[in-house]
Amino acid sequence: MRDILSVLQDVEPELSKSERILAALMRNHADFIMNAGITDVAERAGVSPPTVTRFCRRLGCESFTAFKVQVAQVAFAGQRYLTANTTSAAPSDVADSVLSHFQDAAAHTRDALDMGATVKAAEAIANAGLVAAFGAGGTSSMIADELQNRFFRLGLPTISVTDHAMQLMQAATMHAGDVVVASSVSGRNTQMVRALEAAKTYGATVVALTRPGRPVAEIADITIAIDLPEGDNILRPSTSRYAYLFVTDLLATFVAMKRGDEARETLRRVKHQLSNTRDADDKEALGD
Repeated sequence: MRDILSVLQDVEPELSKSERILAALMRNHADFIMNAGITDVAERAGVSPPTVTRFCRRLGCESFTAFKVQVAQVAFAGQRYLTANTTSAAPSDVADSVLSHFQDAAAHTRDALDMGATVKAAEAIANAGLVAAFGAGGTSSMIADELQNRFFRLGLPTISVTDHAMQLMQAATMHAGDVVVASSVSGRNTQMVRALEAAKTYGATVVALTRPGRPVAEIADITIAIDLPEGDNILRPSTSRYAYLFVTDLLATFVAMKRGDEARETLRRVKHQLSNTRDADDKEALGD
């Protein structure tokens, strides 16, 4: 998709004074441009309609209408990406803000958690012949890898699959008693939905960590709903990671408790092998 803002950045040094006014209007008032006529834009910028037309062509748009379409595509990503962040840049304030959002994400997720669905998911995972963790994208892929990292050490055969084609192929090999744990922050990943449909066709149980009411949630047998509002500070990493990690750790703890002695023995073996290659300190993390 063509990015008209990137085009603007490239040609901006060459713009006239009138065109710079139009550039500022485009950045700061995209919603106005999307709903205005060429005369309205000209009047608001204090320029002539032909100047607006020349500005549009300077950005590679054949007409004002084509210009509006491309402005709309940029605005769809969100106005927050077009304006500067006004929060404090003091290091201590930034640290406090990150910590606060971390805590709020965990607390919000705990308060909204469907404990019944979470326990049901843990029971299915604890008794699975194979656990396949599906994810695609930043947070979802990270969570898929983390689920594998948590479950294999409990004695559960677990794989992480973050490629859509591989998810579909893996789904085709699954059987009754296997479990897919699918993570999707948006819940709209249509390629993942197709793989989940295939897994269910062959008898696997699908557990979804996602937003409620979305396609991934609708296809799942068990949905652990995670619906965390994001802030407007785009420079701070998404806090949804913390919500998903909270649920991941909760599932891992429940599964470990349900597997009992089997999980304990597998954890002992892992620690035994690590202690022979690192040190014998029993307080060290278990391979984390």
